[in-house]
Amino acid sequence: MAGPIIELEDVNKEFGKGKNTVAALKDVNLQIEAGDFVAVLGPSGCGKSTLLHVMSGLEAPSSGRVLVDAVDVTLISERDMPKVRAQKIGFVFQSFLLVEHLTAYENIEAVLWPRTDMTKQEQEERTLSVLREVDMLERRDHFPRQLSGGEQQRVAIGRALVNEPPILFCDEPTGNLDSKTGENILKIIAQLNREKRMTVVLVTHNQDIAKFAKRTLSMKDGVIRRAT
Repeated sequence: MAGPIIELEDVNKEFGKGKNTVAALKDVNLQIEAGDFVAVLGPSGCGKSTLLHVMSGLEAPSSGRVLVDAVDVTLISERDMPKVRAQKIGFVFQSFLLVEHLTAYENIEAVLWPRTDMTKQEQEERTLSVLREVDMLERRDHFPRQLSGGEQQRVAIGRALVNEPPILFCDEPTGNLDSKTGENILKIIAQLNREKRMTVVLVTHNQDIAKFAKRTLSMKDGVIRRAT
């Protein structure tokens, strides 16, 4: 392990004001090492998705510090934060979030369009390589409506990988899939962690899914209760 790639220091996150204030995270301190695979486990409403959003800079903490690959994201402006996420973070969500009018190839390649450090040919080669990696090369010209749930999630993983980020965040990535398809998706994620040493943080309420991780953090009421 090369050292912490994600650090949370006394992180709190509150929603609402006054009597309606809800504490989603309470004094969370956490370190995740580079190359780790961590599952955050807990029931609905325990704060695990909020934790993921704060780690990734999608939401700012109410207080505390969040460092991602040695960058304090709490000091980054809202305008500049997308650039940091593009360089350091890939996302895989439960609902796939593919663009319906783009093909599988185009959904992945679109992530690279803003990059000025790559030629069009380099972007095409990178996209084809990622499609091959998630075993979707033969379905490259299909639109999301023509793909199964598992195939759509493979494309979503490819989209998350195409910028080669050091960190992959997964929010219930198998929630819309049957058990067999979900297991295949988890095997892909575990392989990325193992072969590319990509740091993976996966949120789930399912203990069977958490077994794919190297470490498990159990959450309840906005607090990490147990780490194994």
